[in-house]
Amino acid sequence: MAAIKLQVEKRSELGKNRVDKLRQAGLIPGVLYSKGEDSRHIQVDRSNFDRVYRTAGMSTLVDLELDGNVEPVLIKEVQTHPFRDIYLHVDFQKLDMTQKVRLTIPISLHGRDNIEDKELILVQQLDEIEIECLPGDIPQSIDVDVSGMDLNTPVFVSDLSILENEDITIFREIDDVIASLIEPVTEEELEELDELDEIDELDDAADVPVIGDEDEEEQEEDGEE
Repeated sequence: MAAIKLQVEKRSELGKNRVDKLRQAGLIPGVLYSKGEDSRHIQVDRSNFDRVYRTAGMSTLVDLELDGNVEPVLIKEVQTHPFRDIYLHVDFQKLDMTQKVRLTIPISLHGRDNIEDKELILVQQLDEIEIECLPGDIPQSIDVDVSGMDLNTPVFVSDLSILENEDITIFREIDDVIASLIEPVTEEELEELDELDEIDELDDAADVPVIGDEDEEEQEEDGEE
């Protein structure tokens, strides 16, 4: 896959009023930071950033062009407006290509429509996984083909192809389940489960001692003596 590129510019406009004007002009204020270096205030075209962010997310290496230099970065944090579809601020993390980085990669399931038993329900228990590797070894994505699954064959972490790459460390047990198929539950079965839960709650409540009752019984025994 070709490198994902994004051009940014230095930003001299600081302060709330000035960054508000930047946003009105279709620009997003941001910061580029790196270990051992001073942070740099930048600005990026909103439409260009949106295109890159939709493709790269926060787990894909991006070539950031600033002042004619290309910096390998990850999109580290994106602040958005609480109820308007607006980017407020973005943080980029510059990477040292010789230093390992720890990050979370999303897991995508493919082939859902090809599962033979259409009545079974596909459940994804693990939708992302934490890894550590050099920036150049960051996988573009972790794709899992579920088309061959059946009720007795869930997909485990051990089935991931990235396990074959010795340069990638995975922070997850290999027998953790990524996805499985379950049989649909009827309304009657749901009601039975609810009833069992209610019975368990009543049993638990019955086992809890009532402190006041114990005190009254002790006082009555003392009075009889």
